[in-house]
Amino acid sequence: MTTGVIPGGHNPEPRPTGERMPHQRHEPAGRESPHVETRSRSSVITARAAATFEPVGRSVATARSFVRDTLQGWGFADVVDDAVVLTSELVTNAVVHAGTHADVLCLRTEDGVRIEVADRYPEREVPLQGSAVNMGSPDREGGRGLQLCAALAARWGVEYTPTHKNVWFQLDLPERPVGTRAAGPSLPADLLPLADGRVRVAVVQIDRKGTVTAWNEDAEDIFGHTAAEVTGKPLTDLAAWPHTPGTGTGIAEALQLSRWEGSYGIRGADGRVTPVYASHLRVRDTGGEPSTVCLLVRDHERAVLQTPLRVPASDSGTADGQNADPFEVFIGSPAPDDLDGLLQRTVERARDMLDGDSAFLLLATDDETELEVRASTGLPSARQRFARVPVEAGPGRYGSARMPAVHDDLTAVPGAVPLLAGTGMRSVVTVPLKVEGRLTGSLGVAAEAAGRYSNEEALRLQFAADRIALAVESARLGELERLRRGSLSFLVEASDLLAGTLDRDQTLALMAQMTVPTLATWCAVYTIADQASDPYLSYVLHEDEELIDGIKSLLSKVPPPDPVPTPGARVWTTPGEHAHQAALRSSMRSLGLTGGPARQVSSGIGPTLATASAVGGETVVLPLVARNRVIGMLTLGKPTDEHFRQEILELAEDLSRRAALALDNARLYSERTAISQALQRSLLPPGTPHIDGVEVEVIYRAAGEGNEVGGDFYDVFPISDGAYGFAIGDVCGTGPNAAAVTGLARHALRLLAREGLSGPAVLERLNSAILDEGDRSRFLTLLYGEMRPQEDGSAEMKVVCAGHPLPLRLRQDGTVEAAAEPQPLLGVIEDLELYEQTVTLDPGDVLLCVTDGVTERREGTRMLGDDGLADVLTTCTGLTAGAVAARIMRAVERFASDAPSDDMAILAMRIPGLQTD
Repeated sequence: MTTGVIPGGHNPEPRPTGERMPHQRHEPAGRESPHVETRSRSSVITARAAATFEPVGRSVATARSFVRDTLQGWGFADVVDDAVVLTSELVTNAVVHAGTHADVLCLRTEDGVRIEVADRYPEREVPLQGSAVNMGSPDREGGRGLQLCAALAARWGVEYTPTHKNVWFQLDLPERPVGTRAAGPSLPADLLPLADGRVRVAVVQIDRKGTVTAWNEDAEDIFGHTAAEVTGKPLTDLAAWPHTPGTGTGIAEALQLSRWEGSYGIRGADGRVTPVYASHLRVRDTGGEPSTVCLLVRDHERAVLQTPLRVPASDSGTADGQNADPFEVFIGSPAPDDLDGLLQRTVERARDMLDGDSAFLLLATDDETELEVRASTGLPSARQRFARVPVEAGPGRYGSARMPAVHDDLTAVPGAVPLLAGTGMRSVVTVPLKVEGRLTGSLGVAAEAAGRYSNEEALRLQFAADRIALAVESARLGELERLRRGSLSFLVEASDLLAGTLDRDQTLALMAQMTVPTLATWCAVYTIADQASDPYLSYVLHEDEELIDGIKSLLSKVPPPDPVPTPGARVWTTPGEHAHQAALRSSMRSLGLTGGPARQVSSGIGPTLATASAVGGETVVLPLVARNRVIGMLTLGKPTDEHFRQEILELAEDLSRRAALALDNARLYSERTAISQALQRSLLPPGTPHIDGVEVEVIYRAAGEGNEVGGDFYDVFPISDGAYGFAIGDVCGTGPNAAAVTGLARHALRLLAREGLSGPAVLERLNSAILDEGDRSRFLTLLYGEMRPQEDGSAEMKVVCAGHPLPLRLRQDGTVEAAAEPQPLLGVIEDLELYEQTVTLDPGDVLLCVTDGVTERREGTRMLGDDGLADVLTTCTGLTAGAVAARIMRAVERFASDAPSDDMAILAMRIPGLQTD
């Protein structure tokens, strides 16, 4: 497009000289049309602007913008809409239907404007003067330009040359009644604003770089600077701008706005700051160079410039003359008692008030860096709800969301209001919601047509926003308080549940179950074994169990999210993109577009589309960080076109920190338990040998959760041909420290016994080995014996009882007696003099050996003791060794209701004989 603007002068020839331009009078059939002409009237042309547009579709919109900007620059706002409509139709005929360049010429006169549109396709029927003309049907794609000219223009005409066809129309300016914009009542003189003598209005012009280019005499009088002193200097050197971090706009930004009105200060020649009230208007010269014209008066004379805030007529009062609450007038009575209802009512009333096609309301986050969509009407709300946009959203907001803004045509400024992208809305007015100077939200009304709103509508909408801002903020704070209370309760319950288990798999399940559906529709947990390992998909959950397998299959095929330790939620788009691609492929296969039969894949399209819908919304990833290491990621997802609320993401972040620590604790506990159990298993005997002629049964219970070996131990092992050693002992204490001495004692017994030493010699050497451990040594009680089955069916036993509960012998007749005498325990004194005793077990006899965990079983002040154990043993006559050990253990467990607090070991040896029923 090429343009040119020529101010002033008389009407020049619209076409190059030398070309004869035949004029054809064009009148609709059957009626007189005195306003239709083929040549312009003789009038003074005060300005001229011309442009040429290429034969492409976008030229129509460019031509509209050219005419709109030109007429607004000339101050012809009253005829802009008609001129734009006519120009649009005529340029469309030229560049779209005729396929040629279009030349647009705008001429300004004293009483109106003339616009000419010429194309280079004259090969058309030239209407004869006075003949009936068929302008075509209004429903036709082309040919409506002349109909519109006849309907809208004061005068219009068509001109033909061998190379051009020119259509022109004249729009006259309407009469402007005085006082229709704003008026105030007559006031007593003492109520009028105070002015010091003559009111002086400083006119300052600022170029695009922010430097002063014009400074009038009133500016010199008010501030003391001459034009020569300030011309070429940045206005920022003179302006004392109020700085409120996070809540205001700097002067550099204000000078870029199309309009601005407010207060600041100017430093005078004497160094003092003069408070001023200013009105800024951004204009451009004939060369397209923008600048800002600043009108300034002393602050106490602000009435000269300040735009009055006018209350709409419906808000002025009630029918009975009493003042109405402006909030109730706008929202309606009764007002909704919940935040969502209040916001929805607000956008609906705002849309109706400005006769818009849509409206929206966004609330600011606590740090005022983002705005979150909370209500809308006329927009795809399911897609927009809880979507977030930056507060400073680019040039379309004229640099800030903290002040009213009017957008004539969003197509001219792409991305101006991100929320409206792709919705078909073209003009929009947005106003801030502020409480005590703090930005709390933004209210906007939009229309599908361009140029629908002006500053008047912005003032009306701002008036409404000011009345509802406090109520909206109060409702928002109430909702936030309820959410935070619920969040605290949720986190307390979550912490209790996570702290109640040390099982890794159960912790993963709890994490997922706490997030779905409270925080998200579906979730996935990735875990990382170590720094060198890749994230592994460990758990997937969806509120609809039928979709879990589909999501798990989808996530297993896409690369996992990067394990970034940065706190906070970050958006992860891969699952949604992959799901939509998979659904598209399935749909194409089902339609037979890939060459395969549709019936082979039609059964799988349903789950694929369902999975794509399930993960098609917003997906976020939160790192699971514990002890300065990323141990996994918590992924939360929403279905198609849904977004997460900021409060939900903050709650999820708190939960992820607790869950990460619980998961890491479970991992550490599992590792420790696995190591402990492996070590403990190495301390247990490999197995009980089979001894001909002797039944042997062992029951062992270590105290403490997860312990397999404690301070009690047992062993039965072969010594030589026909001889077997057996032992049962109790190391002082329980747990791993006692288990260490257990391993020493059991292995030493086997080694010493197989050296051919007698029982007393074996125990004396073991005593020395224990004492050699020094501070780590622990005393222990030990019953050690050697057993030799005899040919007559009996068994000879040599027993040494070193401080251990005495073994009991059960005879066939039911009598019970001690089978050994007590001797000193091991690990206390160095010189021990031990002896062994020989016991012969006859067929049917039982030798029972236990640790003190059995005899010292307590219930309050009661203790089982040696006598209680003997009483139980008397009931075991005729039972096998296994049955005897089981009955003893059952009796011990039933003696008290509490879980045993000490290790227990039971060794029962029986000589088979005749059994009695």
